[in-house]
Amino acid sequence: MSSERLPLRSLLFVPGTKTEWLVKAESAGADAAILDLEDAVPPVGKVTARARVADAIAGATGDMALFVRINPLDGWAAAEDLRAITHARLAGVVLPKVADPGDVLLADRLLTWCEREHGLPEGHIALVPLLESAAALRGAYDIGRAAPRVAYLGAVTGKGGDVERAIGYRWSPQGTETLTLRSRVLLDVRAAGVPCPIAGLWTNLADIEGLRAFAEQNRSLGYEGMMAIHPAHIPVINEAFSPTPEELARYARMIAAVEEAQARGAGAITFEGDMVDEAMAARARAVLRKTGMSSI
Repeated sequence: MSSERLPLRSLLFVPGTKTEWLVKAESAGADAAILDLEDAVPPVGKVTARARVADAIAGATGDMALFVRINPLDGWAAAEDLRAITHARLAGVVLPKVADPGDVLLADRLLTWCEREHGLPEGHIALVPLLESAAALRGAYDIGRAAPRVAYLGAVTGKGGDVERAIGYRWSPQGTETLTLRSRVLLDVRAAGVPCPIAGLWTNLADIEGLRAFAEQNRSLGYEGMMAIHPAHIPVINEAFSPTPEELARYARMIAAVEEAQARGAGAITFEGDMVDEAMAARARAVLRKTGMSSI
């Protein structure tokens, strides 16, 4: 199932106590919303928020993918969350405080049981482990391979968050202190075969240009999307992780040129000043497929 997950450019956190904000998330153009039952909900409000989130998922009618960040697996709240929110409309579960592959295996078993209880095919719901400790970041490869349903995995290095505390770096808008970390985790995630690696977060609500630079840096590294905390950030993130019309047109021309050369028995050719071959054409086809375009 994991290889069939839809690519997501933007995943916007929405408090589980504010499910009415889903309308804002969809209006902003978010590819997905993450309804948060963990940090965004005080202990006294957990039960009420869980019910609200379950109702919101069951009543959803739009195209935006819906995820839920459940409570940590070290208590019964996580199991209750999963039972309440499992639904055909649920795209995935965001799993916080992951320590090792064992946490992923436990969540996978619980989700499989919930899917069977609701008549859903096994693996229908994606699992998104959050790498929030040094051990989890170091074990990204094993965590990514722990279950086929793992998707949208990556390094989320927001200012002042769990990762900054765990690693001890000093956050900067340029992201130089986390560049190696994000690159290494991405390599592990790709090697594990996890589709759609995502990064994040950008917490400065007003610094849109800083967000743009950070999103473009993550895209350049190889990430395919980012988590976000405010609707105003969604258009910038979507733009950063989308190919431009000019890029798409060039890919189509490149494919045509390579295929025409192959028909003549040629391999590598010069195309618009660059040396290209079948490997580049294959990459171009993959980009066009993700955008729903044909190479013809």
